[in-house]
Amino acid sequence: MTKDYYETLGVSKTASPDEIKRAYRKLAQQYHPDVTKLERKVAEEKFKEISEAYEVLMDADKRRNYDSFGAEGVTFGSRGFDWSNFTHFQDISDLFGGMGFGGGGSLFDFFFGGGQGSRGSYPETGASLQYDLEITLAEAYRGSSRRLDIPRGVKCEPCGGTGADKGKLEQCPTCGGTGQLSYRQTALGGHFVTVRTCQTCGGRGRVIREKCKSCGGSGRKQTTSTIEVTIPKGAEDGMRLRVRGAGEAGSNGGPSGDLYVVIHVTEHDTFKREGENLYYSAEVPFTFAALGGELEVPTMSSKAKLQIPAGTQPGTVFRLNSMGMPRLGGRGSGDLYVTVKVTVPKKLSSEQKQLLKKFESLEEEKGKGFFSRLKNA
Repeated sequence: MTKDYYETLGVSKTASPDEIKRAYRKLAQQYHPDVTKLERKVAEEKFKEISEAYEVLMDADKRRNYDSFGAEGVTFGSRGFDWSNFTHFQDISDLFGGMGFGGGGSLFDFFFGGGQGSRGSYPETGASLQYDLEITLAEAYRGSSRRLDIPRGVKCEPCGGTGADKGKLEQCPTCGGTGQLSYRQTALGGHFVTVRTCQTCGGRGRVIREKCKSCGGSGRKQTTSTIEVTIPKGAEDGMRLRVRGAGEAGSNGGPSGDLYVVIHVTEHDTFKREGENLYYSAEVPFTFAALGGELEVPTMSSKAKLQIPAGTQPGTVFRLNSMGMPRLGGRGSGDLYVTVKVTVPKKLSSEQKQLLKKFESLEEEKGKGFFSRLKNA
């Protein structure tokens, strides 16, 4: 079958050398026999295939011949593609160094980033914590502050977080302080260097001879810290407040994680909230709705007066500007919406019944009563 080197690497025919390098690097990480989970023979064949494509497309003359005449126009010698004659590298360190990804020279460096030392020796940020805080709508309206007791691990001061007595660490005798061990082997006609984290020091390059008496060698101590959290005006349900450095202590001298306070606003007995706006239902007698008048309604801060015009129908909504919740950042406030609910008495006195009957007869005379409307219909 005709070999398609571009398809093998997953690049276009106009791909630049840098694009080819990136594509090959990604595939090498996936199929290298010392890394992949595939059966070794399958991995070796696949790795050989992508390496052959890389060899051709990175050589200007070979690529030109391949584009003109196909794979038949590319010469690898009497044995075809020969790993030992692969011009771009003779062992794995040549491969990774020659591709322009740094000259670390190890498989570990290529795939995970390397240089001096190892991953385990770098400072690591501590874990972040979450605290669910329940507040009232009034607290969200005016803003407030809370003092929270947070159980967390903090850096042990006597050892400086090292876990060693008085903070004294010694060089690891197994790896000589590098934090990693290299193993050289020969496969597929080339030489490979596999780098593994030193198990003695866990990649730190240093070991504890005497454990800290205060923390027992962990480098951390459990404590309960009191953290003061400021709740901004207009805080909403589900809002997250970040307190930097109030999480778990880091390792290897790394910074502490953060504390995330998740706000939960409880339901209010009087108001319903939707974003920055508040909603209130005002119950008025049907006579008040018919005659109109001044209605006193509650707000989050005090009370407000609302003029209800005569003949107001049930379900009518009135808006009180800027009497809702404060907007975050101090950009004004939302509105308060008042819905009029007309109440009808369940029981009437004889006098009330007589008055209503008189009212109904007057409406009938005007042609506006119930029976008149029914007749007209």
